[in-house]
Amino acid sequence: MTLHLNDVPAAATGDFTMTASMHKLAPLANALRSGDLPLQDYLDWLESRIRAHEPRVKAFLPEEGRFERLRMEARILTGRNPDPATRPALFGVPVAVKDIFNVDDFETRAGSRLPASEFAGPEAESVIRLKRAGALILGKTVSAEFAYIAPGETRNPHNLQHTPGGSSSGSAAAVAAQMCALALGTQTVGSINRPAAYCGVAGFKPGYGRVSRRGVVPVSESLDHVGFFTSDAQSAELAASVLVTGWQHRSTSRRPVLAVPAGPYLDKASPAGLENFEEACARLKAAGYRIHKINVMPDFEDIRQRHLTIMAAEAARVHANWYERYASLYQQESEDLILAGKAVSSKELDDALAGPEQLRSELTAVMSEAGVDLWIAPAATGVAPPGLASTGDSIMNLPWTHCGLPTIGLPTGKDATGLPFGAQVVGKWHEDEKLMAWAPGVESALGYES
Repeated sequence: MTLHLNDVPAAATGDFTMTASMHKLAPLANALRSGDLPLQDYLDWLESRIRAHEPRVKAFLPEEGRFERLRMEARILTGRNPDPATRPALFGVPVAVKDIFNVDDFETRAGSRLPASEFAGPEAESVIRLKRAGALILGKTVSAEFAYIAPGETRNPHNLQHTPGGSSSGSAAAVAAQMCALALGTQTVGSINRPAAYCGVAGFKPGYGRVSRRGVVPVSESLDHVGFFTSDAQSAELAASVLVTGWQHRSTSRRPVLAVPAGPYLDKASPAGLENFEEACARLKAAGYRIHKINVMPDFEDIRQRHLTIMAAEAARVHANWYERYASLYQQESEDLILAGKAVSSKELDDALAGPEQLRSELTAVMSEAGVDLWIAPAATGVAPPGLASTGDSIMNLPWTHCGLPTIGLPTGKDATGLPFGAQVVGKWHEDEKLMAWAPGVESALGYES
C-alpha cells in the first residue's frame, strides 16, 4: 500500500498557508519564530497530520495526551519568548527523538524489552541543545533493538510493504511522512544515510565527535555518530548549527570537485542502484560539476571486517551486565552480535581500532593529491527491499562511518514503483561546515525533492 503524503489538506492561518513545503525545517522555523505561523495553529495542523498517517507508518512510540502536553509546553515557550525578534532559532519546532536518547520525562527503551530503568540517566546533550534553541520534543521514535538490526514496526511511507531502513527507522519515516521537520538519529554503520535514502529525505552524519554522544545508549563508542534527518540540505545546515560543537557557518560560490570511489566498494551497489547513481552524476556534470573516478579502498573487505570487529567487541562490553541479567529478552540479531563480540580478543580489537585513522589518512591523501573536495557514492545498494523482517544492507555507508568523515545523504530520484534512491556526499575530516555549504548546490543539481 502506498501512502499519499498530501491527503491532509493545506490549512490557512493569518497570512500564512501551511502547504507541502512546510515539512521543510528552515521555512517552518522562520514562520514559527516570526509569528507568521502561530504555534498553536501549527500544532493543530500537525495533530491532524499525525492522526492521519501514524497508524499506518508507526514511526512513534505511543504517548497518551501527546498534543495536550505539546500545547502546554508551547504556551510556556511563547510566554518566555513573546518578542519574535529575540526568539531562538528553532522556536516551537517539534522534533522527534530516536528511542536511544535520554529525554527528561520520557522512558528510554532502546527498541528493546529490557526495563526502562536500565537506561535511565541525564538528558542527552543533543536534546538539551535542541531545547535551548526553542524546540519542542514531539516524542520518541522507533529504533531497531539497541540501534542494531532487529527491526521495529515502522514502515516506509513511500510503500508500507517495504522497510524504512534502520536502525533510525522511526526518525527517517517521520520526516518522510511529513510528521516532523527534524528528527534525531544515530549511525554506527548506516543507520542515518541508509534510511534517509530509502525514505527519500536528507540525512546528516557529522564527523566523528562533532555532535555529543552524551546521554545516548551506545552501540560502539569508537564508531557511534549522532546525526539527524531533515527534508533538505538547507534545513540540515540549520539543524547542524544548533547541534554541532563549534559550528562556524561557511559560504562559498566555488563548485566543489567531486570524486566517485571506484573499486570493490562501489561494486557492492546493485545494478539498479548503480544506474540511478550514474544518472545522478550525469546531472551533476550537466550542471557544471567536475567528477573524477578514482580507484580506492582495494582492501575493502578488510575495512569491513575491522569495522564489524570493533562494533561487535564494543557492543559486547556495553551489554555485558545487561545480557547477563536479561539474555532471554534479547532478539536473536542482538544476541548474535554480543556473542561474536565476546569472542574478539583484546589484541584483535586493538589491531582493528587502528583502522579508522588509517582509512581516514588514506582517503584524505587521495583527495589532496587529486584536488578533490568531496566524495559522492550511492547511499544504499538500491531502493528499500520489500518486507519488514530486515532493515536492509548498510554496506555502502560502512567505510564513511568507519573513518568518521562527515556525510550528508540526498535523494536522487525514484524507481518505477515510487521507491526512492539516494546518494551520500562525503566531506573532509572535521570540515562539516564546508560539506554543508556545498550541499544545497549539489542537491539542486541532482534535481530531486522529497
